Amino acid sequence: MIELIFATNNQNKVTEVKSLMEKHIQVKSLQEAGIDIDIPEPHQTLKENAIEKSTVIHRLFSKNCFSEDTGLEVDALNGEPGVRSARYAGDEANNEKNIQKLLNNLNGNSNRNARFRTVISLIIDDAHFLFEGICEGTLTNETKGNKGFGYDSIFIPNGDIKTFGEMDLEEKNKYSHRKKAIFKLIEFLNNYHGKN
Repeated sequence: MIELIFATNNQNKVTEVKSLMEKHIQVKSLQEAGIDIDIPEPHQTLKENAIEKSTVIHRLFSKNCFSEDTGLEVDALNGEPGVRSARYAGDEANNEKNIQKLLNNLNGNSNRNARFRTVISLIIDDAHFLFEGICEGTLTNETKGNKGFGYDSIFIPNGDIKTFGEMDLEEKNKYSHRKKAIFKLIEFLNNYHGKN
């Protein structure tokens, strides 16, 4: 059995990740681990923010842990919102405000190409590893569906006609950037022969 703390307070991400994990990998959210901490994301890249979150938890609690940072990268906006995805419309913004700002900035632009990118930072037995997952797609002109979270209701993955917001978790996981990164993490752990 491998036990990992998932360095996030985002319950949506916890639910998604736990739905993908294999039985011998036990994932605990910060809340489940009894850790009440809000970890800053001060950096300019997803990779640096993911490393920051896992490093903070490992330094404070000396536990095997992982974190992730995810961003939506829009070609017509030079990669925005990217690392600022969760705070695109300001530090107090919510999903609706972030989506509205994005659609306003894209208004009239025919290039709707975008991608979700997830970077996972794992610290296990004091060693550090990184994994990445990408999902290419296009953006709609208006929100469709009320499932998922973040920008899911305006993102259609390549190969489908529905937004992530119209898909249940099982459908979304066929394409999910987070799933791709998590599967790389699982594959690594399945072949890991460290101190455990």
